[in-house]
Amino acid sequence: MTDTFIFDHVRTPRGKGKPDGSLHEITPVKLARIPLQALRDRNHLDTREVSDVVFGCVMPVGEQGGNIARMAVLDADYDLSVPALQINRYCGSGLEAVAMAAAPVMAGQADLAIGGGVEMMSRVPMGSDGGAWAQDPQVAAKTGFVMQGISADLLASLRGQTRADLDAYAAESHRRAARAWGEGRFSRSVVPVQDFIGVTLLERDETIRPDTTTESLAALKPAFHEMGTKYGYDAVALQRYPQLERVDHQHHAGNSSGIVDGAAAVLVGNALAAARTGCKPRARIRSFAAIGSEPTLMLDGPAHAARRALLRAGMSAADIDLWELNEAFSSVVLTMMEELDIPHERMNVNGGAIAMGHPLGATGAMILGTALDELERSGRGTALVSLCVAAGMGSAMIIERV
Repeated sequence: MTDTFIFDHVRTPRGKGKPDGSLHEITPVKLARIPLQALRDRNHLDTREVSDVVFGCVMPVGEQGGNIARMAVLDADYDLSVPALQINRYCGSGLEAVAMAAAPVMAGQADLAIGGGVEMMSRVPMGSDGGAWAQDPQVAAKTGFVMQGISADLLASLRGQTRADLDAYAAESHRRAARAWGEGRFSRSVVPVQDFIGVTLLERDETIRPDTTTESLAALKPAFHEMGTKYGYDAVALQRYPQLERVDHQHHAGNSSGIVDGAAAVLVGNALAAARTGCKPRARIRSFAAIGSEPTLMLDGPAHAARRALLRAGMSAADIDLWELNEAFSSVVLTMMEELDIPHERMNVNGGAIAMGHPLGATGAMILGTALDELERSGRGTALVSLCVAAGMGSAMIIERV
């Protein structure tokens, strides 16, 4: 297997995913081209060197449909010879896109590629693509379909996590994200978004609330109680997990990931590409893995995917210096820390999606870049990046600083 390196990564700031969000006026294609242009310009790339561009996009319909990756490549004025591919592994799409871009390099079939993702949740809302899982009664019944918020509450109920536990984790996410921005930890990799006349619309993540406390979060009502009881999702969950008397609904907007807009891109390649382009390797991709898990519970995949990635790399959890896990819900992160005995001081040290938001198709590439920047800032060596994935899956990747 050919050594494959991360040369660079960039992302946009994350804007509130509603019509009053700062990025709402930008189309998905225009947002997706921003990190592509930034990678090209700051690395002085001859884009003819790029063998492929793979972008995650979870709602690939309407403005995000029709292979948005290829449209973004063309709109970014890359050479016409550069092909592109849009993929969808739900929340894991951005990380999977990097893995898919890296795989041909590892196999000796390419030298330089880009993986990343985009999601404009203010313009193409969740659920816009429909799908059999939620809409076909036979499929839904066979697979135990519930809304993801129910799964989060189910996971917390099974693990004995309290509302205080969930809210404390969420408040810390905001504190860490605010500190990271205040100390300039994201400044190397976040590129501002400008409109068509050059006016800056957004230059930092929009949804961080530094004044968040466990007391302020305690005032919020559970978001999924009515959904679970009125529409029968709790009954489905309890049928799958009869050891529970009830599902305790404890998640709300404050301890769940925010809905945001954003895009990211990661440049990967081999030593030959480094010599030819002058790009400096920043990290080596040690391994990556994806795994399926039970679809009603849905959100316990990260630990399983991490174990598989560790096995492939010949490593153990003790060999990982930093962990970056998408904060879909507080229960997801608490569960992984419990499963793999990860101290909180090594998990999501710069906050996560509870504070900064989760642009579905882009998040995996974003947090991979966050982990790399933090390895360099802190002088540490290894990081494992992971995400829970809808329909019961998980994705993970291990990188090593060089």
